[in-house]
Amino acid sequence: MIQQLSLEWLNSESQIPQALWDSCFPAPYEGQWWYRSLECAHLEEQFTFTYGLISLNGEPIAIAPAFVKDVPIELVMPPMILPIVKLISKIIPSFLYQRTFFIGSASSDEGHIGIDPKILKAQTVTQDDIFLCVQEAAEKQAQKYKAAMLVWKDFPNIYHQTLATISKSKKLFPLISFPSALVTLEGGNTDDYINSLKSSRRDQFLKKLKKALPAPLDVSIVHLPDNQTLHQLYRLFSRTYSKGKTKFEELTPEFFEFISREKEAHFIVLRHQSSQEIVAFMLCFDLKGHVINKFIGIDYDAPRDWFIYFRLWIEAVNWSYKIGAKTIQSGQTAYPAKIETGHELIHLTNFCKHRNRFMHEIYKKVASLVNWDTLDPDLAVYLKAFPEEKPDIQLMKEEM
Repeated sequence: MIQQLSLEWLNSESQIPQALWDSCFPAPYEGQWWYRSLECAHLEEQFTFTYGLISLNGEPIAIAPAFVKDVPIELVMPPMILPIVKLISKIIPSFLYQRTFFIGSASSDEGHIGIDPKILKAQTVTQDDIFLCVQEAAEKQAQKYKAAMLVWKDFPNIYHQTLATISKSKKLFPLISFPSALVTLEGGNTDDYINSLKSSRRDQFLKKLKKALPAPLDVSIVHLPDNQTLHQLYRLFSRTYSKGKTKFEELTPEFFEFISREKEAHFIVLRHQSSQEIVAFMLCFDLKGHVINKFIGIDYDAPRDWFIYFRLWIEAVNWSYKIGAKTIQSGQTAYPAKIETGHELIHLTNFCKHRNRFMHEIYKKVASLVNWDTLDPDLAVYLKAFPEEKPDIQLMKEEM
């Protein structure tokens, strides 16, 4: 029998059976609950969500989340290129924004195509076959959305060989992305985690904890917060978001309302002991041995010597050990504190194609100049100390 793959684009996660979501996006991936919350968050002005339902001989076997966004060019351009970009934009204002069809999730730290493991085990089709099907369907769908650029967003190294293979035939180019960050929790308690840190980092961390722990703060793990608490959480998130250097999505109060209803979501909350006002929170997802530390909010009026972030982090570690987690994923940006707390930086890559051949070559050239040290000044400092960690863009180009 000839195996035939097909892909249908759907407008909502609810159009896909829950059983397939569960098979294709099990923990530690953000599953149907995550996409449901994004859809309910009133993000229409920022994103258009869609889902590729892949079928084999008419039987659904895989899910490819996708979305459309008008992306500010300066988000990915190296600083040395920005003056040229701004000059071009005076003639072509639309050049500052690139309508892009993304394969992946708008807010997940890593791209993922969910494939029913039974299909791969049966070896009726391969991961390469399914990814190629997604690429071909996405190129057509991008044209319908009038998106000139197509991007596989933030895919980790486990998919690199597959995407490199597709890139040869479909003429994609790699673009280094902001790395994700991951902590592996050693042993069975927080002391084991602290002892696992490099000695220089451990000493600095312990000095900050010594000052942070006596601060007059109450700690609670909140699931299903009430409306008043949600309001305070969103207010703190907004203040933190406004201070961020890199912004891709701007979450809404509705997002916090809907994500708080999901069983995976827990808020680690610090309150001032006297006023009971929330001074910081961290939204974490419990994913069966893996924790995703997703969003934080901090009251920047709190005394600096309270070291709020580090107090919040150690409480997240305490909670993670309590629920039996082995890893904590802390996402992209804000790297100094993550490096200091023992996170490993995880290489992520975008694979891109512009519909216009001339523009494709321009973007390809620009992409060859992008690396961690051009994306983020904090990463540039890190790479001076650990140059071996720098992604090898030349090796990627040779593989493709």
